[in-house]
Amino acid sequence: MSKTILITGATSGFGSACAEIFSHNKWNVILTGRRKERLENLEKKLGKFSNVYTSELDVRNSSSVEKFITDLPQGFRDIDVLVNNAGLALGLDPVYEANLDDWDVMVDTNIKGLLYCTKSVLKTMVKKNSGHIVNIGSTAGNWPYPGGNVYGATKSFVQQFSRNLRADLLGTKVRVTNIEPGMAETEFSLVRFKGDKKKAEKVYENADLLQPEDVAEIIYWVVNTPERVNINTLEVMATCQAWGTLQVHQS
Repeated sequence: MSKTILITGATSGFGSACAEIFSHNKWNVILTGRRKERLENLEKKLGKFSNVYTSELDVRNSSSVEKFITDLPQGFRDIDVLVNNAGLALGLDPVYEANLDDWDVMVDTNIKGLLYCTKSVLKTMVKKNSGHIVNIGSTAGNWPYPGGNVYGATKSFVQQFSRNLRADLLGTKVRVTNIEPGMAETEFSLVRFKGDKKKAEKVYENADLLQPEDVAEIIYWVVNTPERVNINTLEVMATCQAWGTLQVHQS
């Protein structure tokens, strides 16, 4: 019997790559995002491999998330895995120059959206005593960098929420994993710099960074480990990235 996975933020990057690997392995795939055309293209592309259901969804709206879960078609209601992938960074300015609206969008998407989606699927998972919540965190939740202020803080929230969720689920067979990628060649920087392609390309210049399919393969492995195994946290960086030295300002 095919398992079912719900992937948020599925229209690009890690989400799109996850959609590919799970559909190719005959999972029922539910894909959400805010770009309708991309969702339609994914449905056409992946529908030949497995059952695919797509829906426009803004995870920042709690009532929309709840209605979406309630209204899922019969063959997609039994969700085995939720991948909370919807998230973004906006801007790279220091706190004192940052845009408050950007902060709100990051908090509403990276934190509240993840909470709404998790809460909506969790009761059923607990009831059937089976399931897996996979949260997409970031190395930015562990290691600060200039301009990473609120984005990094939202990913620290994801890490701590994942841990607390595991504590709440003790005694059930519902698993929780926080995946923490480092720099990856996706649309991340294009979004962060609000469509400035030159700035975004500069981030990835001359570096052999993580690719979306690398992270998707990790997620596929994590959810296919035996039920007795819970990968709590998995931090991954490209070989060309490492931790930097502590900075010292000398005036």
